[in-house]
Amino acid sequence: MNEYYVYIFRCADGSYYTGVTNDYLHRLWQHQEGIDPHCYTFRRRPVTLVYVGIFGDINEAISWEKKVKRWSRKKKEALIQNNSDALHKLAECRNESHSKNRDALPSLVSARDDNA
Repeated sequence: MNEYYVYIFRCADGSYYTGVTNDYLHRLWQHQEGIDPHCYTFRRRPVTLVYVGIFGDINEAISWEKKVKRWSRKKKEALIQNNSDALHKLAECRNESHSKNRDALPSLVSARDDNA
């Protein structure tokens, strides 16, 4: 069975770089050596490996990588720290349509009744 890895590096400037590979130690070496001068990490070396997720399916790994790349810095840090409580709290929807906020919204049904 093949293994695929989603990894997060902390760069020297404090930013995070997320990627997917089948050999995260080799990938770390490539980033540290600056193999690709066009890579995000090239001018942000050294990098430190701070997270590795293991997957048996490349499609699942790619999907997870894409999801993590869209996350906020705070959410990535909760993942790195394996802080599931913070991760769940940061994942909560905060817009007005979220179900826990429904009581704070005016009732559209009563507004329609008033206009009838």
